[in-house]
Amino acid sequence: MAGTYFFRAVASDGKIRTGSLAGNDERTVARELRKQGLTPVYVGPTPKKSSIEIKLPSFGGRRRGDVLFFTQELSTLLNAGVPLDRALTITAELTEHPQFRTIVLDVLRVLKGGRTLADSLGTHGEYFSDLYINMVRAGEASGALAIIFARLAEFERSRDDLRNFIVSAMIYPALLAAVGAASVTILLTFVVPRFAIIFQDGHMKMPTPTRLMLEASDLIKTYGWFAVAALVAGAIIWRVYTRTVAGRLWWDGARLKLPLLGIALLKAETARFARAMATLLENSVPLVQSIGIGAATLNNRMIAGSLVGVANGVKRGEGIATPMRKAGVFPALASHLLTVGEETGKLDQMFARMADIYENETRAAIRRFTSIFEPAVILVMGIVVGSLILSMLLAITSINDVQV
Repeated sequence: MAGTYFFRAVASDGKIRTGSLAGNDERTVARELRKQGLTPVYVGPTPKKSSIEIKLPSFGGRRRGDVLFFTQELSTLLNAGVPLDRALTITAELTEHPQFRTIVLDVLRVLKGGRTLADSLGTHGEYFSDLYINMVRAGEASGALAIIFARLAEFERSRDDLRNFIVSAMIYPALLAAVGAASVTILLTFVVPRFAIIFQDGHMKMPTPTRLMLEASDLIKTYGWFAVAALVAGAIIWRVYTRTVAGRLWWDGARLKLPLLGIALLKAETARFARAMATLLENSVPLVQSIGIGAATLNNRMIAGSLVGVANGVKRGEGIATPMRKAGVFPALASHLLTVGEETGKLDQMFARMADIYENETRAAIRRFTSIFEPAVILVMGIVVGSLILSMLLAITSINDVQV
């Protein structure tokens, strides 16, 4: 329908441009903006409030469960019309963990000292991420803090659900592998050596499988501690190396190449980035800054590093879809979805759609991995344990043959 459409777009210098254009529909206006070298973030019949430029605080880890509870409670209280200081007091009273209650009370103290809520949360960067703090800052600037906390609660809940699914799906295969390895070690270390006593006199012919089993048992008994020490030393060296910049990049790249699991990791990171971008753009955080904040939420440094080139591409006026395609890290569908988002002026909605798609695909990929890994572990453990039992049965049979 022809009329005037309001827009928010990113210029080649990375700054947000707002205004209005006449056009037949939103797609036409978005196309005209692209001709002018602008990347449309929002095109619609009503104006969208802008946010202030944001300085990125430092990023750190946090107790995700406490932060999710804090966000949900504040969202409920603020949307019910409870004043901010009273909402923080109530949240502190409801918090179960004393350590986090101290954090909330300290945030309240700093807030009453005259600083903004975003700055107050920023004093505890180990709990509240860049994305979280910048979202709150945007909410304070636009006067929509209650809405922001509702969206943050949904964001934290979605991310927590995906993380919990991945962890719970991997617990059983890991436990199965550990129990199998422990069972084989106990058999070779304590059970099998008892059969060696039978053949110590040298007059009995030892079956080949039994001999191999006893040799394996001797190796573990003789060199087991050296193997354990080597594994511990290797783990320490690996840990130190992967904490360096080069080591972390190598390990993050290697993980993405793992069969089945690498695909799941890539999709999980894509979903995490898309969810962060959708949340930020929906609340008018500038596109270039959103990319930087979204990159900080990723666990994989190789993928996060590729977003530097994406941000530079946005600054050059290339949009976001083309630089993401050139980065060659994200799945192909991601850039196609963002192309549609740029053309329609619904970039925030397309990021949300992309997050939904890749969260579902991550779950499917994890299910595929566990459906293959679990039977493989059971098969390998069955073969190993079965071989040990067969070797012991052959030893018993050979003894009976000699007695006869």
